[in-house]
Amino acid sequence: QVQLVESGGGLVQAGGSLRLSCTASDGTLSTYSVAWFRQAPGKEREFVASIFRRNNGYGYYADSVKGRFIISRDNDKNTVYLQMDNLKPEDTAVYYCAADRNLILSSIRIEAQYDYWGQGTQVTVSS
Repeated sequence: QVQLVESGGGLVQAGGSLRLSCTASDGTLSTYSVAWFRQAPGKEREFVASIFRRNNGYGYYADSVKGRFIISRDNDKNTVYLQMDNLKPEDTAVYYCAADRNLILSSIRIEAQYDYWGQGTQVTVSS
């Protein structure tokens, strides 16, 4: 069973940037479609962005992050990234990466679609 590990979270001021990384313990992340979700205190976990395993660089985004976040992957490095720019206090949350081998476009925002999840990394944006 693959284990996903997120890194790159931290504390940043509003307007700043962070880059999150997601890797797979067994080196197989290139065989999965991957998404980022986030959960803010007192709120439900929500979809942020996703990228398919057969990827031409195109990502899918929640409206709240479109134009500020970019999801990408480097299959040679077994890593999926989430570049987050122009961060806002409302982006504060625990960010999770999730992976699935059979992702379809209509299901990218559905948590139950994803078989594997990381433990999460905290992102805090101060005003």
